[in-house]
Amino acid sequence: MVKHIVTFKLNGDAETRRRVASEFATALMALPEKITCLRSMEVGLNENPAEDWDVVLTAVVETMAEVGEYAKHPAHVAAAAIVGPYKAARACVDYYC
Repeated sequence: MVKHIVTFKLNGDAETRRRVASEFATALMALPEKITCLRSMEVGLNENPAEDWDVVLTAVVETMAEVGEYAKHPAHVAAAAIVGPYKAARACVDYYC
């Protein structure tokens, strides 16, 4: 199994960042029903105002090749488009578990 962990820092005021993060989270949580290689999806919104990062996701797939399959899937591309215009930074770690 591979865990694909991604965190996002968003641009905008706190209200805008929270709204976009929530919309993004809703779209991400719908992905396991649409992307067959996706075993699970977990999304968290930052609750600590002392921290700069807004969203974290953990997706689980079987192989590194499936990370690429997931990334290119039209449903994932549509979800990513929600956060795209607001994305200040992104960090990712993929590892076997």
